[in-house]
Amino acid sequence: MNKEWVKVYTTFGQLNAAMMVDFLMANGISATSMQESIGVTYGLNLGTLGEAFIYVPIGQKEMAETLIRDMEEGKFDSPENNSNEPFQES
Repeated sequence: MNKEWVKVYTTFGQLNAAMMVDFLMANGISATSMQESIGVTYGLNLGTLGEAFIYVPIGQKEMAETLIRDMEEGKFDSPENNSNEPFQES
């Protein structure tokens, strides 16, 4: 089994990276994130030191990229409830 990991996404800050890792893992993709240590130490989330990179196993790269693209296109968004009424089951 190939254990090589590849970068599939770049974001800013640990929070955004953690959310993306959780999203991928919830969809069956092994994922991890890395950020420059000085950026983590100072809590940076902007610029080069704030960049966080998401990595997945090379065998899951295509599926991860598809999931990320679908997420960015809003395919996982919930329909908006424009009503001020509380939710009621039918």
